[in-house]
Amino acid sequence: MESFFNNSYATLIVYVGIISTYLLIIPLLLFYWMNNRWNIMSKFERLGIYGLVFLFFPGLILFSPFLNLRLKGSSGKG
Repeated sequence: MESFFNNSYATLIVYVGIISTYLLIIPLLLFYWMNNRWNIMSKFERLGIYGLVFLFFPGLILFSPFLNLRLKGSSGKG
C-alpha cells in the first residue's frame, strides 16, 4: 500500500481528478443551478451563488459563452 502512495501515476490521477472537478464538474453544476433558478432565487441563495461564482471563476469563464440567463420571452414575434 505504501508503494501506491509513492507512485507518480497515482499522484497524476489525483491531480487530474481535482483539476477536472474544479474546472469542469462544479462549474457546470453551478451553471445548471443558476440557469434554472436565476429569476426566482432568494437573496441568501443569490449571495451563496455569488460566493461560489467567485470561488470557481476560472472554470466558469471556460463555459461563459454558453450560458444565457436572459428571460424567456413570448414565443410569438409580433
